[in-house]
Amino acid sequence: MRIYQSNVNFRPIRKLLAEGLPLGVNSISAHVPPPCGRKSLILSCLPGQTGSGSEAHAQRLHGEWGRFLRRREKTSVSQDSGSRHFALASSAPERGRRLPSPSHSLPPASRASRRNATLRIKMSLFGTTSGFGTGGTSMFGSTTTDNHNPMKDIEVTSSPDDSIGCLSFSPPTLPGNFLIAGSWANDVRCWEVQDSGQTIPKAQQMHTGPVLDVCWSDDGSKVFTASCDKTAKMWDLNSNQAIQIAQHDAPVKTIHWIKAPNYSCVMTGSWDKTLKFWDTRSSNPMMVLQLPERCYCADVIYPMAVVATAERGLIVYQLENQPSEFRRIESPLKHQHRCVAIFKDKQNKPTGFALGSIEGRVAIHYINPPNPAKDNFTFKCHRSNGTNTSAPQDIYAVNGIAFHPVHGTLATVGSDGRFSFWDKDARTKLKTSEQLDQPISACCFNHNGNIFAYASSYDWSKGHEFYNPQKKNYIFLRNAAEELKPRNKK
Repeated sequence: MRIYQSNVNFRPIRKLLAEGLPLGVNSISAHVPPPCGRKSLILSCLPGQTGSGSEAHAQRLHGEWGRFLRRREKTSVSQDSGSRHFALASSAPERGRRLPSPSHSLPPASRASRRNATLRIKMSLFGTTSGFGTGGTSMFGSTTTDNHNPMKDIEVTSSPDDSIGCLSFSPPTLPGNFLIAGSWANDVRCWEVQDSGQTIPKAQQMHTGPVLDVCWSDDGSKVFTASCDKTAKMWDLNSNQAIQIAQHDAPVKTIHWIKAPNYSCVMTGSWDKTLKFWDTRSSNPMMVLQLPERCYCADVIYPMAVVATAERGLIVYQLENQPSEFRRIESPLKHQHRCVAIFKDKQNKPTGFALGSIEGRVAIHYINPPNPAKDNFTFKCHRSNGTNTSAPQDIYAVNGIAFHPVHGTLATVGSDGRFSFWDKDARTKLKTSEQLDQPISACCFNHNGNIFAYASSYDWSKGHEFYNPQKKNYIFLRNAAEELKPRNKK
């Protein structure tokens, strides 16, 4: 399927279509595909009938249309195994026609061929096929050498069309590895990550605003999404249907699934200064807790939750029996909070958290340390090497923190376009990546720590004047299990 996308008028192609359908061409139809909202003409050739007559005519249509759009075209190629589709698309919306709902679920690949469905991204329904092995023997690597991927990591296929704000891997209860990403293109995408490192797009859902956070249910059957459209949704991956489960008065910044012995719920944090807890079967919240300011970031590992707000607010909640405030903490950081991640002790219980700020600094904070002055500390990261007035130091935001599920070491990603690995117990840096050509906006580990995923996209840290809409967004996968092993103590 070849798709030409442009803002130019759609009329010039009609003259070409007036010549009629050659032998072997099944149909020509006009519609507005829901994911992209572009008016399209679809020319579909049936299997076995893609000979010189039909295919040459289709290619001629492409040639004429392509020459017309050449200066501004963007081209992507895909092929359906059941039939061949040649799609000519214009981004000018069809006048006088109501666009379909943005909550669009992509059809299975098996149905796509039968229905001659042409979508901007070809995906099948979610399926639980064999996933990434537990031995860490995958063939990760890449031949790419340019500065968008200097670490030569595996590139995820069909990456989002706008900045990527959140990533999350499937829980260990689900066979295989599946990756979810939310973006400022209003969509949530799911990929299967195979043993070889190959990624297969599986499904997609839409919000009506940018997606700010995603998480999984403990059994891996559902994904929860938070959006700037002031709602949160539950995406059932078995049926590929999404329903709204939460409503706020402002954008929803964080979303987490809580699985307690006596209850299960979804926790949402919003810029409306509330923390809400939802039973997914009800449209009303189970509980509403007021926050001192807008929620900027949060994390949950039962029985603990941490919420960081504007004006450097920091609150710890206990989740046993029912959620309640446990302690308010004076922030160890002097600048705006950006990200937070809870870490566990050797008994696998949550014992503290790492907090990142826009000032290139991370704080390691224990909830009940034996020696607070000694155990709690901060460290600098994501800064340039300049140290004096003649070579000033550039300071970048810490966009994400993730703890390795096995080793307890951590990864940070920043606006400087680098990721770094750290051993908090040894207070040592383990590794820093080469610099990518744009910020790293999000990161996560899979359930056994074999795969480190990170997103390369603009994070708006330098304002709108540095935004380049032509710049592609990427998600990379790295086999980093060995690099995250803690430093041996002397």
